[in-house]
Amino acid sequence: MSGTETAQFSAVVVVGLLVFFYGGTFLISTRIGKKDENADGYMTGGNNIGFGISAASMTATWIWAASMYASATSGYTYGISGPIHYGLWGALMILFIYPFGKRIRSVAPKAHTLAEVMYARHGRSSQLMLAGSNIVGSLISLMSNFIAGGVLISLLSPFNFTQGVFAVAAGVLLYTLWSGFRASVLTDFVQVVAMLGAVAVIVPFIFFAAGFPAAFETGAENLTPQQGSFFSSEAFMGQGAPYIAAVLAYAIGNQTIAQRLFAVRQSLIKPTFVTATVGYGAMVIGVGMLGVLALYLGFEPSGGDMNNLIPEMASTYLPPVLLALFFIMIIGALSSTADSDLAALSSIMMADVYGQNVAGVKKANPRTMLLVGRVTMVVATALAVAFASLQLSILDLLVFVGALWGALVFPVLASFYWEKVTNRAFTVSVLAALAVFLPVRFAWIPVDGVFGIVVDVLSVLGVGVVLGLMVFGFFGTRAAKIVGVLAVVVSAPFAIGSLHEYATLCGSLVAYSVSTVICWAMSVRRRDGFDFALIAQRTGDFDDGSATDTAAAGANGANGANGDGVPHQPDGTGSDDAPEPATTTH
Repeated sequence: MSGTETAQFSAVVVVGLLVFFYGGTFLISTRIGKKDENADGYMTGGNNIGFGISAASMTATWIWAASMYASATSGYTYGISGPIHYGLWGALMILFIYPFGKRIRSVAPKAHTLAEVMYARHGRSSQLMLAGSNIVGSLISLMSNFIAGGVLISLLSPFNFTQGVFAVAAGVLLYTLWSGFRASVLTDFVQVVAMLGAVAVIVPFIFFAAGFPAAFETGAENLTPQQGSFFSSEAFMGQGAPYIAAVLAYAIGNQTIAQRLFAVRQSLIKPTFVTATVGYGAMVIGVGMLGVLALYLGFEPSGGDMNNLIPEMASTYLPPVLLALFFIMIIGALSSTADSDLAALSSIMMADVYGQNVAGVKKANPRTMLLVGRVTMVVATALAVAFASLQLSILDLLVFVGALWGALVFPVLASFYWEKVTNRAFTVSVLAALAVFLPVRFAWIPVDGVFGIVVDVLSVLGVGVVLGLMVFGFFGTRAAKIVGVLAVVVSAPFAIGSLHEYATLCGSLVAYSVSTVICWAMSVRRRDGFDFALIAQRTGDFDDGSATDTAAAGANGANGANGDGVPHQPDGTGSDDAPEPATTTH
């Protein structure tokens, strides 16, 4: 390495570090490969993964390079409260998953994807909407991680951004392609241990190398009053509030998380997600404080690109050995999420597209499913590499995807708890929410005057929905209703008339409110309810030979199904778009 302000590794060192990391993860994945591969193991690891691996995998999946980069960006943009708003709410959202997760696993203990469960609950349109949103979300996530890797390699080596993207993409694909989800969770354990150790050493070292604590005294003049306040309203409205809404949607709609929910042993759901909550919060807030330090130092990332902030801080203040450790830490963070995205995409294509919509449940061939899964990984990697060349803002991508999934949160959760929700209500509510979300989020229509007030009212309702759903998971319906109503009443006087000025926050909140109101209105008058016991019958193992008997029993119209195996919906709004038998197991 040469220089202190623009420290770089030689090409040989970078190649050696990449070979060390990806070669090691590949060797780990080969240890779990099987000669006669199993489609269910490739997707969910047999639904019986233990606590240590599951907790580490959940932590590593939620902690990605984008988490580190975006947390630091938040600290640099909003000051001392920025990383708290990013890391704390993100950590709490992991915690909020487990009560919902326990319910989801209780009604669908052997499922592979949430979309697969929506097919069993409603029909094809609901399934494909959830699957489609996850395909978009996982591709954006994959692209974000490749961007982070390309930026890191281009700043710390003679290689350029494009070469860095290709190197990371090839490395992740190398070991994930071999054993799918099992490779992802096992390598996650190694990666998260390395990441936590690296953060514990690197963050304090950079602080002291940069002159801490004197830097916080001499650099205070670089901050605005809002950036210097721990209770900054700008930080809350610009980062905290949008992220609260966005990460709740991530928690419910994201297949990478659902995949781990279906993989962990059912009795270990709570300790797994509680442990991941603590690990995520500690690591992401710690790294985000580097952005705050950069703000105090007056440090400016090259080209004004916030994606360069963390790599350039590291190359400025770390000695060669710790810089190598930092390099491995970021590569591990982005790889742990990228492999999860590949595994999620492959499971969607295997179970939802091929297993239920191409071959059909009865005729799905597990060997063909494996081929579909592996081809999906290759194609997804190629697409993400192509999109990475756009070098979009990682923080903007995160909030956008979270808000997009906000349209699905209430319909999905209600489908697991409320027997009256119909397929038509699910589909119409999500489409309507997206139709409102997009023009509000991207200001396609001026949000002043009457339309601005309408947006404010919908956003206030969204506040009630978000807080009500959070409370519902832990304390039930009555408490959720009380908190939701109080949130609307308390926030309305302050929000109506001004909230529409925050497009990012409003876009997310209107997605929640519109989908909730329409889904409720279209379902509440329905007299006959759905039998949740049917979901377990309609989801199961593709490789389990005993599934044939159960499938035959389900197809004969048991428990309210009609003769062709489609759930009987007396009002005609159920699975009328699902011609394939839905009562069969796989």
